[in-house]
Amino acid sequence: MRHRRLFLAILSVLLLTASVVAADNTLTRRSAIGGDQRLVSPGDIFQLGLFPAVNNKWFLGIWFTVNPAAVIWVANRDRPLNASSSGFLALSGQGDLVLLDAASNNETVWSSNSSSSAATAAVAQLDDSGNLVLADDAGAVLWQSFEHPTNTFVPEMRIGESIETGAVWSLSSWRGADDPSAGDFRFVMDTRGSPEFHAWRKGRKTYRTGPWNGVRFSGIPEMGTYKGMFEFQFTDTADEVSYMYHAYAGSPPSRVFLDESGVIHRMVWDRALGAWNVFWSGPRDQCDSYGACGAFGVCSVVDALMCGCISGFRPRSPAEWRMRNPSGGCVRSTPLQCEGGGADGFYTLRGVKLPETHGSSVDNGASLEECGRRCLLNCSCTAYAASDIRGGGSGCIQWFGELMDTRFLNGGQDLFVRLATSDLDTMFDDIMRCECPMYDFETIRAATGGFCPEKEIGRGGFGIVYKGQMQDGQEIAVKKLSTDNRVQGLKEFKNEVDLIARLQHRNLVRLLGCCIHCSDRILVYEYMSNKSLDNFIFELRRRATLSWKTRMDIILGVARGLLYLHQDSRHTMIHRDLKAANVLLNGEMVAKISDFGIAKLFSSIGNNQDSTVTERIVGTYGYMAPEYAMDGMVSFMQDVYSFGVLLLEIVSGRRNQRNFNLIAHAWKLFEENKSLKLLDPTVRDDCNPAELEQAATCIQVGLLCVQESPSQRPQMAVVIPMVSQQQVPGRPFRPVVCMPVSIPADLLNMQEDTSGNFQMIITELEGR
Repeated sequence: MRHRRLFLAILSVLLLTASVVAADNTLTRRSAIGGDQRLVSPGDIFQLGLFPAVNNKWFLGIWFTVNPAAVIWVANRDRPLNASSSGFLALSGQGDLVLLDAASNNETVWSSNSSSSAATAAVAQLDDSGNLVLADDAGAVLWQSFEHPTNTFVPEMRIGESIETGAVWSLSSWRGADDPSAGDFRFVMDTRGSPEFHAWRKGRKTYRTGPWNGVRFSGIPEMGTYKGMFEFQFTDTADEVSYMYHAYAGSPPSRVFLDESGVIHRMVWDRALGAWNVFWSGPRDQCDSYGACGAFGVCSVVDALMCGCISGFRPRSPAEWRMRNPSGGCVRSTPLQCEGGGADGFYTLRGVKLPETHGSSVDNGASLEECGRRCLLNCSCTAYAASDIRGGGSGCIQWFGELMDTRFLNGGQDLFVRLATSDLDTMFDDIMRCECPMYDFETIRAATGGFCPEKEIGRGGFGIVYKGQMQDGQEIAVKKLSTDNRVQGLKEFKNEVDLIARLQHRNLVRLLGCCIHCSDRILVYEYMSNKSLDNFIFELRRRATLSWKTRMDIILGVARGLLYLHQDSRHTMIHRDLKAANVLLNGEMVAKISDFGIAKLFSSIGNNQDSTVTERIVGTYGYMAPEYAMDGMVSFMQDVYSFGVLLLEIVSGRRNQRNFNLIAHAWKLFEENKSLKLLDPTVRDDCNPAELEQAATCIQVGLLCVQESPSQRPQMAVVIPMVSQQQVPGRPFRPVVCMPVSIPADLLNMQEDTSGNFQMIITELEGR
């Protein structure tokens, strides 16, 4: 008591001279603040002081200087002061930061309770991050407000859990918009499975963000649009699971807060308007309400009926679903066989917020393929997904039992749901009939003369292509996929239908329809009477018929087709196997890109040089970009490289292959200022000066497209004006393939089929 009386006596003297503290960020044992005095962070970004709320109650808090109503932290949430003049903040003799009420005999209204430490606090400082830090004489942190969030978190602040100490950093809402006392809602991280945030109200879960997927939370794809403004940091170690975000230098003030109704908002200060812009709020709609469609249900806000069952499931109570009460969820249409996994398979539910991960199993070191194999071997496993979406997907989340709170979402992830094989076969055929016009098998067989060998016009690892003619005289090309690898065949068949059915462009081959008969999977295309480009440019007699004008038309046609895939299509994608054999020519020699069996949808936020990494490397020798062949880096620039090789082949009439490095040859001539020696002799003498200049430009553009670094290659939107208008931006560097390269035989395994397709296996990769 003697120490307390002495402290209070000193405090009463300090308060008489404390006005100097108003413009400072530091509180020492010899200072205090009260009334309308403030601590101000060094950059005047944040202030700490007393502020009024409902019923003329006063609270100690920290707020943004630009907007004092945006309070980010409150000390005495549940013990307000009755008057601002009675409250004082100081350091106690025991080393605690305390808020005293002079009107109640200097009663302690709030304390940091930091005096349990062996050290004694010497100073409290408000920094420019908004953190109030209590430190000892040596500068060691004894307490900080960031460790005790209220309803808001800001850059550099953690939300999560310390596994080591048991400390939990979570948000709790205010009671009302003008009442900082603790409200009904909490926003906490659930670490029992793949970590994700849950919002709770009085013990009932109301909202879920979905798990962290290496880039963002699964249910918040908007996080991918904040490049250049925020950087996200997710920590998942044996000691701590937490999330924070960093703001780049020069970024405006920002905050994430939980409002009194349980909605989470990410807000950024608009300096021009002097107001907060809402960048995102969650829950965003009815489908974000936790468990809206019950177990194994999936929610879609664009459908007339919000709730549906995941394919392979049916409503548990059809009567309740008809009455718009889907909370009972769904049950399987066919029980799982669970015979070593052989009688079950997986249906890919695309573009979803992953189901609740509470109780899930996580292995961040496993591949996605291994994840699927493990799931099939465990009778309790009902689904799996990548725990990290970077690089095409890696890591493993497995669900056991019911899948809860799944919804469709733009920018969502793939979820692989376990189903009986009989359901998969039925579903596959149904999906094809929705997405692709169907031909009768007998009609196709008749059109091809019973798939007569004489009708064969192409063959490769994918199967055989036949020429056919319908009863009305229409000529068609029929691709009958190989049945040697049923799983891979189905995958490429569905991939081609999935992608090419969405595309319509003059320079892309047109898919007319499909045919499914027993184990046969057949694709029907428009017939291209001049077959593929390689039949012209690599055959001496026929390439002589290709004038320079025709070659330029083909070059520009392929370029426009690629630009459509990369930029102009609603579903942007990478072809991944652009080559002369996959450029078809119709009767008017119009070039059309074909074969989308290994194409990949690619949503790039930002520029066309964004990339991911894949483990499954497939493509064709001579056309494959070095970063893809060696490191699995997938980007639009991969197609640009292939285009560069194809461009040099069209100009020269020579194939880039193992025994002749066309790129090295082109570079040598370019360095010697003899580029036009690369031009095919069968057309060189017939070219006028303008055409020769155009050919030289094409060679330079081709070398730019095959640069070692993807960032040095031009985008297709730039390539087209370059080759058509001779607008070349710069001189290419020496391509990497011109350097001596030695690859140990045990590190390189190539498999080649008659179409020239091959794959390079560097790690544990999947065969094509």
